[in-house]
Amino acid sequence: MSGSGTMDSGRTPPPYQVAAIQFEPALFAKTANLETLLRLTEEAAVGGAKLIVTPEMATTAYCWATREEIAADVEPIPGPTTHLFEEIAARHDCWIVLGLAEVAPETGIYYNSAVLIGPAGPAGLYRKTHAYISEPKWAKDGDLGLPVFATPLGRIAITICMDAAYPETARIPALAGADVICFPTNWLSEKSPSPSWMARAAENGVYFIAANRYGLERGVQFSGGSAVIDPDGSVQSALDCGDGIVWGWVDVARARNKRPLPGCPEDLLADRRPDAYGAMTLNSYLWPPDDFHGLYDIRPLPEARESRAAVVQFAPAAGAVEENLERIAHETATLAARGCDLVVFPELAVSGPVVDWETADVLAEEIPGPSTRRLRRIAATAKVYLIAGVIERDPETNRLFNSAMLMGPDGIVGMYRKLHLAAVDRPWATPGDLGLPTFDIPVGRVGMLIGYDALFPEAARALAIDGADIIACPSLVSWPPVLPYGETVIPMPPFVDAGATDAHYHLWRERERENNAHVLFANGAAPAMGWSGCFAAVLESEPRRESIVRGDGEGTAVIEIDTGGVVRSKDLVRMRMPIWYDALQAPPEHAARVAREHGARAGAWLAPVRELVGAG
Repeated sequence: MSGSGTMDSGRTPPPYQVAAIQFEPALFAKTANLETLLRLTEEAAVGGAKLIVTPEMATTAYCWATREEIAADVEPIPGPTTHLFEEIAARHDCWIVLGLAEVAPETGIYYNSAVLIGPAGPAGLYRKTHAYISEPKWAKDGDLGLPVFATPLGRIAITICMDAAYPETARIPALAGADVICFPTNWLSEKSPSPSWMARAAENGVYFIAANRYGLERGVQFSGGSAVIDPDGSVQSALDCGDGIVWGWVDVARARNKRPLPGCPEDLLADRRPDAYGAMTLNSYLWPPDDFHGLYDIRPLPEARESRAAVVQFAPAAGAVEENLERIAHETATLAARGCDLVVFPELAVSGPVVDWETADVLAEEIPGPSTRRLRRIAATAKVYLIAGVIERDPETNRLFNSAMLMGPDGIVGMYRKLHLAAVDRPWATPGDLGLPTFDIPVGRVGMLIGYDALFPEAARALAIDGADIIACPSLVSWPPVLPYGETVIPMPPFVDAGATDAHYHLWRERERENNAHVLFANGAAPAMGWSGCFAAVLESEPRRESIVRGDGEGTAVIEIDTGGVVRSKDLVRMRMPIWYDALQAPPEHAARVAREHGARAGAWLAPVRELVGAG
């Protein structure tokens, strides 16, 4: 088999069984770890699994303090350990993803790696791209890109642990045609299956097979929750705690259909707008944010401050502009009395939803126009900033846009035109042509996404790269759903809710986490799904700070936000590895090829390594 430089013919394999192995390895006990791991892998293969995924660093455990300490346990790939798993793969005609500590024979460099082993032996190698805090003590960042491997089971990609905190690491393999992402991990500090894993599956329409460990090691508590996650982000099967096997099925045909809902015309990959993703390869947080964004005294960040923000969940009445404006005025005044500085309303809050050109044409307004003048009076009277959705008419072209307006007491601060059009927009709206701008107000630097836009992680990422403190999301969406999850018996840190939760997975919370930005999601009430929320950016070691309107009824959510601290430092954004992200901003006709070529080194790795280690 080859790496992503040589893809298969596109033949769709039949559904097949998969397995994720969960177990607790121990430091300085490689022989015992291997005995357990081989037993569980054999059990999964005998049980019919054709693709088996093991945890990160499965042969050695994880919490190594120095390069010298782990030196006795690293090994080449291929090597003695891969030969043991190759025997299982050959005996049962299956494929195994094995997480282990690798040494490159030619250089002596160590990596946190995972190898894809087929019946004929090692067929692909991935080296962890985004290091967690422990890897820099002994391992080099991965240097083989984000490859996809063609197999009889379809196209398989691998990412490892912290990689899943970065949407790029799943998006690029998806662009290269991945059907399944195998995920060896040692996840911690969160009830698992992690919502991050679910987001990576849902936004790319791929299966996500997560093999985690559990247990306590050097004071670090790992979270278990190994899972098989479906392309819609739902959990097909999971194991909370203990050694065991999570069983599941992969239907490659389902993974290759990128429509998020049956029968809908939306497509999670075809609907991308790479013409607006020009910031994806910029490393904008290598330098202190105030210095970088204030360079040459051009557009420095607003002074950090504390504010209060709110979202309003209601169902804008179709075509009832005056009624909707009265509702906006009432809610704004009420929330201003509660000390709110910024209020966000749903998508098309002024006009209500429309489904055809004729209706939209009647309701559309040039900007400024009567409704925008009314919104300005509302903002000025309440002395707040507000964001509301309108049908905008371009006076020069007569084109209509699904737009959102940031309005302040002194008038319009900024406009955003929806980039990614949902099916309901397409009969009347023109795709946005203003890119992904941000705007500075006293509350902070604000970017906007509308509805379907938020399903594309590149859009929120572009705003974060441009320094957004706040990402406002006026919406009228019913997908992806907010998903509950039950309790875990694994001891969790005090800032983690270990009990059953009704909003375990909320995509807009993930956009906050990924981008170290406050996210204000103002969705419509029924017939939209509701679940509006304010998600304040916090450190991973802090309790969540959020306010949610639960369910699809009307309501408001209010939260205190601070544009200092993690929002400005954007620690997670700073640790991106944009050297591997070219495919994200490549034109659609080139994206798949660029994604494959960037991962081609992983396929070219095998022959010279075999020669160096005498593997034959």
